[in-house]
Amino acid sequence: MKKIIYSLIAIGLLLTSCDPMEDINKELDVLNAIDSEIGNLEYTFTADDYTDFFEFDFPNFSSVDDAKALIPKYLTETYPFLGVTYDNDKEVEQVSSALMTFDWYNKIPTYDAEVRELTAEEHNDITGDTYGNFSDEDHIFDFLAAEYPAAEEGDFVSLRYEYYAGTSTELTDGFLFENGEWTRFAGFTPAEYNAMGESYPNFSSHDEAALKIPVTLPERFKFDTKEAGDIAVATYELYTKVGEDADGNDIRGTVTYTANFIYDGSTWAKYNNVATETIQFAHNGITWVPDNTIKYTLTAADYALVGNDAYGNFDVRDGKDEASEEARLAKINTILLANFPNAEEGQKFSVSYNVYSGSNEVWIMNVVLEGGVYVLQ
Repeated sequence: MKKIIYSLIAIGLLLTSCDPMEDINKELDVLNAIDSEIGNLEYTFTADDYTDFFEFDFPNFSSVDDAKALIPKYLTETYPFLGVTYDNDKEVEQVSSALMTFDWYNKIPTYDAEVRELTAEEHNDITGDTYGNFSDEDHIFDFLAAEYPAAEEGDFVSLRYEYYAGTSTELTDGFLFENGEWTRFAGFTPAEYNAMGESYPNFSSHDEAALKIPVTLPERFKFDTKEAGDIAVATYELYTKVGEDADGNDIRGTVTYTANFIYDGSTWAKYNNVATETIQFAHNGITWVPDNTIKYTLTAADYALVGNDAYGNFDVRDGKDEASEEARLAKINTILLANFPNAEEGQKFSVSYNVYSGSNEVWIMNVVLEGGVYVLQ
């Protein structure tokens, strides 16, 4: 259901150009401008939107860039009454915004390889001992370096080996060669398969793996906090056909597969190569454009941070501390840099703050992070 919340959001837009004709055209657009309605829209695309409006074969965009290019058309045609308003100087005063949630095709590779079981001698060649196991995490990577010196990007191998850490455990892990090094995808131990109701250390089908693995992941990540949208790689084994003999009979063996699972904030599910993204758009007086503006209202703690906690506002009367825009900008810089230390270059904020100008008012300052400081937009 479409949800429109009307509010007054004043966002100044600075139009710059080095093309004289473009400047003239923009000036004509402003001179002929007519105020539109202002609204803040929040909407999640449905399957019908993708197939009916965009005429896609699949209910998702092909990429985030594709979504950024096509969503403005949807907004313009679906909400033609939303736009901007202008002040007496024909400058943009208020703009409509739209927070749009959509799906896009985001394929994450999966891998498979027949399990290679290491012999006692292969363990001992690496450790220099005679125990037939590894006892240090580096041992398995030492083996990979020695055994696959010419590994290429994207190579995937599955190794079954003994690992001693107080007791000896049989591990079967997948290893991917990527960016010049091996990455381990930990598999399940025989005990873990047994806990999932398996008599052997493997699953009987991919469907069974997709059903049981999500139930085990909370335990696996109980000390590794996950957030909604996080994707994890799970490695599991199937006893399956790996070839045929000379008479055409099936040769069966154990194969390791990787599968990707996504967390929604409470449960895990098989990842279907479709990711969900939310992007904000803003109307610039002509069309809708992607906009990363964060709307932020100063809190009591913010005013206290810059010494304005007595009244919880900025005093903008002539001769007072925050009468100048530069003084207010300096304090808003202090607040934003403290509250958002990891903001990236180009991040925009629309900051609402209380002022006393002889009466209590709420003003808005629009800033963007440039060179480590916030400047006026």
